[in-house]
This record gives sequence, C-alpha cells and structure tokens, in this order.
Amino acid sequence: MIQLENICVDFGGLRAIDDVSFKIDAGRITGLIGPNGAGKTTAFNVIAGALKPTSGGIILDGQDITNLKPHQRANRGLARTFQIPHEFAKLTVLENLMAAASAPVGENVFNVVFRRGLFVAEEREIYNTARETISLLELDHVRDEQAGNLSGGQKKLVELGRALMRDPKIILLDEIGAGINRTLLGKLADKLQRLNAERKLTFCLIEHDLDYVSKLCDHVLVMAQGKLLTQGTVDEVRRDERVIEAYFGGGKYEAQS
Repeated sequence: MIQLENICVDFGGLRAIDDVSFKIDAGRITGLIGPNGAGKTTAFNVIAGALKPTSGGIILDGQDITNLKPHQRANRGLARTFQIPHEFAKLTVLENLMAAASAPVGENVFNVVFRRGLFVAEEREIYNTARETISLLELDHVRDEQAGNLSGGQKKLVELGRALMRDPKIILLDEIGAGINRTLLGKLADKLQRLNAERKLTFCLIEHDLDYVSKLCDHVLVMAQGKLLTQGTVDEVRRDERVIEAYFGGGKYEAQS
C-alpha cells in the first residue's frame, strides 16, 4: 500500500530521516515504533504530504505521490490522525464528521444553487454515513456534544471517525492510544481490528506500548536516530538486542543498510 524509497529529510544541518526505505503491506496493521526522536512522526508527515522529503520517493498503491499535496493524497485514499486531536472544538461530534467528508457536489457553488436536488442527496448521504460511523465508534451518547467538551479518549475516537469519513484505503495513526484509559484503549483496538477485518482497511500506527502493538500488529518497523533499525514480528523485534539498546541503553547500534 505504501512504499518509502530512500527517504531523507533535512532540517538545516540536521538529518531527521536518513535514507529510510520500507513497505506497509495492504490489508495489514503495521506498527512503527522507536524511541523519542527516532523520526516516526516525521516519516508520517512525509507520507501524508505535510513535509517534502529532501530526497527519495513515496508510492501509494502503485502510484508515485511524492509531489502531490496532502489533499491530493487524501483523494487517493490516504488518511491520518494526529497525536494531539485536531477537532473543530465548537462543532458537534456529528458536525465534525460531516465536515471531514468528501463532498464533490457541495463543493461547487453552481451545484448548490442550481442543482439543489443533487446537493441535498449528497448531504443526506454524508449525514447517514456520519451517523453510522458514530455508532460504530460507540459515540452516540455524545453525538450532539461540542467536540471541545469531550475527554481525550473520545477526541481520539472522533479523530478516527473523521479519517473514516473519506472512505480511505490506509489510515496513519499517530499515537492513537496516548492519554486513553485502558478500557477505552481496549475498545479502540477492537474497532481497528474490526475495520481491518471487515473493510480490509490498512493501518500503520505509531505507538510506544509494545503490548498494545503486539495485540494489533502483524508486522513492526523499528526506527532509531532517523534510520530504519530493523523490522519483523513483535516477538522478533522484542528479542533484537539493537532494539533493546535503542530503547533502554542509549548506546550504539547498527541500522539496516
């Protein structure tokens, strides 16, 4: 689904990502882990189009998207959530989801004025999809609540719901579990597994909780100091001495060539 090819990202004299290549397989849940400062969120920003790489390329579902803008990548099926939710605080949960939907008819002023029937039909479809997504995420009890009043965990669910509204092929989840209590975290894991199984949605998630990664992920990518350190199953990377050293030792390691 996603392929990074020799990606480098420089910020002045600092190289945040150094010649990183990896693949995210379609239909799987892939984990991207590593210590703070490893370059994980920078990699997500490059994939989503928020950052342009200094060199290298990004392939999405067989198409080169390196030079596409974020909204163009979204139109091709790429969605993401953020570590800190980006909800519209004054809009309700329902309105937040509806605002995130693709609305090609309603985005054209001519259609709104002169093709009212098409516009109304599209709005009704978006409304129904938002209601279904809210039910899927078990947010019915806060559907009409302003999103700014929600708990941190509920905001994370709204963030996921907004991503789902564009019917994506892949969703990048940046620390979706951060700040969420264990009960809600378990429910969220169940939702992700259900979406993966029933809709064949591809996920890649940044997460520090290795037990959570172990429950969710088929494959794990490990970054450290801007490089791809290793990859494999959770059990394989847990036993890797370089991973242990990168997380806990703070010493040297050998990155993959």
